[in-house]
Amino acid sequence: MQNFTTSQFYGLKDHGTFMKLIQETVDQVEHKVGIFAGDNMYTYNRNLSFLEDEKFMAAFHAHTSNTAEQSLIWRYATVCWAAKNGKKLDGDFVEIACYKGTTARIVCDYVDMKESSKKYFLYDLFEHDDSMPHHDMPEHGKNLYQQVQERFSDFPNVRVTQGNIPDSLTIAAPEKIAFMHLDINNPEAEIGALDVLFQRMVPGAVLILDDYGWAYYRKQKLLEDPWFEKNGYQVLELPTGQGMVIKHA
Repeated sequence: MQNFTTSQFYGLKDHGTFMKLIQETVDQVEHKVGIFAGDNMYTYNRNLSFLEDEKFMAAFHAHTSNTAEQSLIWRYATVCWAAKNGKKLDGDFVEIACYKGTTARIVCDYVDMKESSKKYFLYDLFEHDDSMPHHDMPEHGKNLYQQVQERFSDFPNVRVTQGNIPDSLTIAAPEKIAFMHLDINNPEAEIGALDVLFQRMVPGAVLILDDYGWAYYRKQKLLEDPWFEKNGYQVLELPTGQGMVIKHA
């Protein structure tokens, strides 16, 4: 068994002190295997099975370029699991919002998207200003849309659409969905996407909600819980901060 540790933790008063305390707890672990530290998670004596998945790890190393991206490995593994499940189902893949396309690019390698008859629909604003309800990210800017298009230029079945959600879903959206990933950081937009797309998910399709379990984005959970309850579902909160729903018939 392997370990995976990074220094990427958020919301700290003193990062150095926190990391020192993490190391002190590691020192107290009798069998120092299966240790994970990063993305506001610390665990030990876990299998961390994704670290033994050679195909996943190859995609992960090929398409992450900094500590912030690499710290999300457990989230990537969750999304890849959901996408792999979707391979055997009727329908296409959806990710809203894709930002730089890192997660989707890892998925493309992991599920052999080039050989697939499925389409992968990616959406984002790709820009930010003070009038937009989502928060600013370092790579937001006028060139990001083109950069993401170029990142998937060798995938004719990947379609990148720029615009507000749910408005941009009228430009391009699949009729059947085998896997969906929502990472919008905007409660109203996520509900808007669910209103349009959730019923298009086929039975057995997995929905991953990136922000559902994070206290910083609690407003999304508070809006989504009654929405899902009304539709006969309950979101499973994951230790990664993600939420998961499996579409039934």
